[in-house]
Amino acid sequence: MIFVKQYMTSQNTALISTRLLLALWDLGGTQQEVKKGQLSDRMKSKGKNVAGYLDILEELQKQGAIAISKKGYSLTSGKGLEVLGEGLRSGNFKFETNVGYWLANALVKWISQIDVAVSSADVAVKGKSRAIASYDEFKSVALEVYDKLNQNYNLDDLVPIYRIRREIGDRVSREDFNEWLMEMQEKDILQLQGGSLSDSDPDKLEDSITTPVSGLRCYAKLLNS
Repeated sequence: MIFVKQYMTSQNTALISTRLLLALWDLGGTQQEVKKGQLSDRMKSKGKNVAGYLDILEELQKQGAIAISKKGYSLTSGKGLEVLGEGLRSGNFKFETNVGYWLANALVKWISQIDVAVSSADVAVKGKSRAIASYDEFKSVALEVYDKLNQNYNLDDLVPIYRIRREIGDRVSREDFNEWLMEMQEKDILQLQGGSLSDSDPDKLEDSITTPVSGLRCYAKLLNS
């Protein structure tokens, strides 16, 4: 199949990028992978589907805003939400024609949840200049992130460890994250549990934690005090 590339100005590219990111966010792309067909349905315009925007998707991947696999796309909770927020706040983001119901509803949803969504991006941005230097500080941040993820995404008190790690980002080294999270288990604050991730994504498994005794642990559960 041959796709014909159309000339796009930088402004058009920015608008399409924002629309792609908004579609991924609305489809739950920060919690799970969005299938290519789902995104294509959202992006169909005058006979052009998501396959016509491969260059833009690849550029978003280079920025760290999205991840691309053979089956679909996912939106990163740090950089992805940051880029989406910047795009929506840009003075260039506007519509010159009628828009579909999904886009209008997604914008209403973003506005209603903007504090939650942007806070995830803020963690990643602020983390670049404010590293976590102690176990006590890590415990406070980890519990805050745990509560936020658990409440906002209805995780039923089983929060994936990879999501906690990614929310905290580079504020803490991988080694300190592993050590301090296991210390929270030793002190009966969290229980690290096994189980499998829905998609068994290797990167998500790598961002989970492996304990010396119990092996791979994918979820954290807050213990009652």
